[in-house]
Amino acid sequence: MDEQEQIVINLIVNAGSARSSAIEAIQYAKAGDMEKANESLQQAKESVNEAHHSQTEMIQAEIRGEKTPLNLLMVHAQDHLMTSLVVIDLAQEFIDIYEKVNNK
Repeated sequence: MDEQEQIVINLIVNAGSARSSAIEAIQYAKAGDMEKANESLQQAKESVNEAHHSQTEMIQAEIRGEKTPLNLLMVHAQDHLMTSLVVIDLAQEFIDIYEKVNNK
């Protein structure tokens, strides 16, 4: 596996972890455990930041003229990242809603 493929794999793994942690945060909020919900959401944000660093590495390499061929793995990685970002945003909204509902 070359360096570029490793970067793409890291992006996929971290973005997938971020998505899983965000879903977990929603489940904790639904169960009324806001502390764990916020911890899981924080973990999701940390994982997505790691994924974003991988994406930034690829962008910087391309700026340096290191062309990376577009392949299905690369598209899959970008899809994972974008999906994770959306799920994290929605998780924050769900946590806010469950917090309001549980406090009434």
